[in-house]
Amino acid sequence: MDIVLPHACIVLLIGPSNSGKTTFLKKLLEENQIDPSEIVSSDDCRLLVSDKEFINMEGDSQDQVDLLFDEYKSISIEAFAIMDTLIQSRCKLNKRTFVDATHLNPEDRMRMITIAQKNHLPIVSLVFDTDQELLLERDEKRDFPRGKRRIKQQYHTFKKEKRFIKKEPYLATYFMNSDEDIHLIRKKNPLELEIGAGIDIIGDIHGCFDELLLLLEKLGYEKDVQGHYVHPEGRKFLSLGDIMSRGPQSLNTMLFFLEHVENDLAYMIDSNHGWKIARWLDGKNVTLKHGDEKVEEEFQIYEKRQGEEETAKLAIRLKKLLLEAPSHYVLKQNGIGLVVCTHAGIKDEFISKQSPDIQDFCRYGETDGLDERGKPVRVDWTVDHKTSHLIIWGHEPKPAPFINNNTLNIDQGAVFGGKLTAFRYPEKQLISIPAKENYAQEVDNPLKKWEQIRLNPPNIEKYLEGYSVTSDFGNVKIPKEYVYPAIDTFSHFTVPLEDLVYIPPTMSPTPNPSQKEDYLEHPQEAIDYYRSKGIQTLIAEKKHMGSRAILLLFKDKQASVKYVGREGLGTIYTRSGRRFFDEATEEKLLININNDLLKSGYFEKYDTDFILLDAEIMPWNLKAQELIKSQYAHVSEHAILDRKTIKDKLTKAKNNMDGLQSWLDEYETKLDNAHLFKYVFQQYCWDVHDIEQIQIAPFHLLAHSKETFFHQTHLWHMDMNRTFAECSNFFVETEYKIITNQESEEEVIVWWERLTEDGHEGIVIKPECFLTESKGKLIQPAIKVRGRKYLHIIYGMDYLQPENLTRLKKRNTNKKQKLALKEFSLGMEGIKRFVHLESVERIHECVLGTLALESDPVDPRL
Repeated sequence: MDIVLPHACIVLLIGPSNSGKTTFLKKLLEENQIDPSEIVSSDDCRLLVSDKEFINMEGDSQDQVDLLFDEYKSISIEAFAIMDTLIQSRCKLNKRTFVDATHLNPEDRMRMITIAQKNHLPIVSLVFDTDQELLLERDEKRDFPRGKRRIKQQYHTFKKEKRFIKKEPYLATYFMNSDEDIHLIRKKNPLELEIGAGIDIIGDIHGCFDELLLLLEKLGYEKDVQGHYVHPEGRKFLSLGDIMSRGPQSLNTMLFFLEHVENDLAYMIDSNHGWKIARWLDGKNVTLKHGDEKVEEEFQIYEKRQGEEETAKLAIRLKKLLLEAPSHYVLKQNGIGLVVCTHAGIKDEFISKQSPDIQDFCRYGETDGLDERGKPVRVDWTVDHKTSHLIIWGHEPKPAPFINNNTLNIDQGAVFGGKLTAFRYPEKQLISIPAKENYAQEVDNPLKKWEQIRLNPPNIEKYLEGYSVTSDFGNVKIPKEYVYPAIDTFSHFTVPLEDLVYIPPTMSPTPNPSQKEDYLEHPQEAIDYYRSKGIQTLIAEKKHMGSRAILLLFKDKQASVKYVGREGLGTIYTRSGRRFFDEATEEKLLININNDLLKSGYFEKYDTDFILLDAEIMPWNLKAQELIKSQYAHVSEHAILDRKTIKDKLTKAKNNMDGLQSWLDEYETKLDNAHLFKYVFQQYCWDVHDIEQIQIAPFHLLAHSKETFFHQTHLWHMDMNRTFAECSNFFVETEYKIITNQESEEEVIVWWERLTEDGHEGIVIKPECFLTESKGKLIQPAIKVRGRKYLHIIYGMDYLQPENLTRLKKRNTNKKQKLALKEFSLGMEGIKRFVHLESVERIHECVLGTLALESDPVDPRL
């Protein structure tokens, strides 16, 4: 007899003692048809809890029998508790389990059925139907006989229960005897697919057949002689469901997938519209609405052309396709499940399992009743996703691919006039085709609704207890104690939330202090850091002594309305999110820059509605005037006066007293330090009487309206820096050098020494690529190396005195480095969300996170 078993299930052995259950399992073990770990036995569990393999309940008196029976019951209660726990755990882990016990009582069987259903696994029963005489004969041969009375009782119970077993909800029931030759057919998990040459996952099509074909052609598929779309590299495509309804060519799309799935060229997942159409094809009483009625109209046209018989045959094939579509697929590589594809959502505990409850969840997602229009109120299931699986889903149209908590929505509302999107795996590339028109023509267009709510202010309450932001480089946790001061900053000082799309990360100095005796920082340590990470090509850029600024520059006022909800030409703000200039100056500057960029044709050439720049604005005193006046100027003037006074007194007194020369020498040095301190900060300050005297040095072009530029090299960013300088006199170029070998290293060090000796701040050393990883981890995107003179205004006039320098060289930069990487990840994530036109709330959580992390107590001098 062949027994077909699912990849994961409970296999319930049913029969009296001596019916052959254990012998059957031993035979399967000997034939290597099953593994020992797959068996959970009630006898083994009794032995585990009691150290007794068997209790003979035939005593010399009734009192003894009763006591023995009581002991047996107590042992059995504990044994079955352990047995149930083991089975439950194996079910959670999606394993197959053979349960070796009599299961004669309906309560015992129902307990196993409940465990299977709770864990979304099927249950199969193997019923051992053995004659009473044979049961008694076998019992006499056992080392520990159960006794005739007990065997007869069990056999009587079994005969009574047989007819009920047939009606119980098992996937399959097999009646067998121990003499039969049994062969197990162990099925593989039908939900798991090996990636092979690659899989292209396609979002909700909804009858947009022309767009589907264009998308497949863009993905590299070619039409063969049978009319099938095949990929020259052997790739296959997978639909997330909802291939029909609402759109103009539902039947053509369904026929297309029917052919391709039947010929093992494509895959398709179950979905809400697919399920409804399947039941309609099956003759169920289904109300066709929300675009499903268009499928019925197309079938009526088909029937007029092809006749009732052909239409009926097609309906049977399509019904089979739709009813057999799985709730989800798990894409595996080298046997490891990496990606989960589902229509509307999935819970982590559902992955790789199938049940009616799972099927429903994957079709509709999580809902909480109906709204006033009778539509389901959707609950955000993505927040509960905890595993490392990347979940690809659709069902909820969004203007752009939507990434949240390691889930990716690729339903871009093609039928509503949006785009049809595919996600190429394992390349992780998104490819889209714009829809030819808004086919649905529904008043309640989800893309328009999304646009209406996109600029709504965020719910601050959701951040108060701390939160996490999912980025491409893992989760960044924002502790509760840092959120409150950041919210306070937002509520009092920042530019409007919708304008605040990015806060630049802090930048770490060299991980280790300089090995040179009278240097705190030196380029060699930065170069050595990147070399230790395997980075061969580095970029060294001059560090401007200005104030960090973000420039969001719009092509025109209409573009501004699209992105931030009101007219304007942009905004310029600081690292703390505050307006850089007063409103009048900002407006004047933005008008001038906009005119320059329009005249140069920049927006047209790069086909963008906005430019997002990370830059330094000079002179330094534009933003730091109060700091310079209250701290640097005040301190330097007083230090020069005090030190000169003491020096003059020491000079007069030295002829009359011994031992003053060393003291005088010390104060001459300190006076020189004070003059140097004043010289350094004054270098970066000049009077600004007109905006023409303002200089802007952009060093990162972060984004245009259709893309981010994290994938570009720093050489590309420097080229764009030159482009901006050519477009407008407000922009200035940044000097830079490339490090590839020992000779270029030495050249950069000499360059740094010359720059810093002239009083310039220093340089920034970066890996060649904007995004660089080593051993799967993000490394520092940039390291600043400040000059000896400049560091006087950071660490004090006398920081180079031996005792001070020795102390400073013990500084710990680890916390600063970790902070830089967290803020860098948040910054990139926020920009990506802004480009994808995600909600203000989604962008805001990244910006708020960066400002919150700035509350982390790290030495501000680093």
